[in-house]
Amino acid sequence: MSEVLRTPDEAFIDLPDFPFRPHYFNWGDIRMHYLDEGSGPPVLLFHGEPTWSFLYRKVIPPLVEAGYRCIAPDYVGLGKSDKPTDDAFYTYDMHSESVAGLLGSLELSNATVVGQDWGGPIGLRYAVEHPDAVQRLVILNTGLFSGRGSMPDAWMAFREWVARTPDLPVDFLMSRSEAHPWGEAVLQAYGAPFPSVEYKAGIRRFPMMVPLSLEDDAAPAMLAVRDRLAAWDRPAYVLFSTGDPIFSPKVGAHLAELIPGAGELDTIDDAGHFLQEDQGEEVGRRIAAWLDSTG
Repeated sequence: MSEVLRTPDEAFIDLPDFPFRPHYFNWGDIRMHYLDEGSGPPVLLFHGEPTWSFLYRKVIPPLVEAGYRCIAPDYVGLGKSDKPTDDAFYTYDMHSESVAGLLGSLELSNATVVGQDWGGPIGLRYAVEHPDAVQRLVILNTGLFSGRGSMPDAWMAFREWVARTPDLPVDFLMSRSEAHPWGEAVLQAYGAPFPSVEYKAGIRRFPMMVPLSLEDDAAPAMLAVRDRLAAWDRPAYVLFSTGDPIFSPKVGAHLAELIPGAGELDTIDDAGHFLQEDQGEEVGRRIAAWLDSTG
């Protein structure tokens, strides 16, 4: 393996509205960070890129108040987790295996998977591969990439920009997704895990991991997840924001139609791609209400 970096703890001092105590799990020689708040049936919160568990800081309190245990891992290369410097280390399989290792150590049952952005492919794969642990799904602004068809022009432009920008400006990238201003301290918190370009291999790789053809490495695994979701008859809740230029409500409606256990698509206004940031408390309340209604 290449060199493995660890973001200094000083980078995470005085994060806004983030009082949560860190927890750690060693996946081989790599230390992974996760949040573990509250008690009750577990709710597993899967983030996307270039975000980390900080994204769920507004969602967690309503769920904890409603009697749920919130577990939010940081993927390898993101957040407070260790960061191998070799771009080639980062694959869909690696992220899936490392998260499964962390969650397996917690011996969970009756869990709910919540996934947004890359938290969809990673979290939903965990769910369908661990049916003894996961009973319910919550799907937020995400998709499964089969390698069939074509990606939206906006997404392809983003991928090309990442390919020519190794030192990704995370705070700028996140600011482009604001439905309304989040404030400089929040934008800096998203950039905090990456003090220099050497820490950014993990976030650089995510767009390149999306399969553009059936021959791409991640395509078979994502197709397998899609096939198993088409047979998922346990409860599922699909909640999309109306202001996402890539994962539109139309994408959410297709997912709701795919999954037998899902009802109709629910939507939330005044939110862009990162609805947990724009409308986090409301997202938390809606998930908690749905969980309560499904028993």
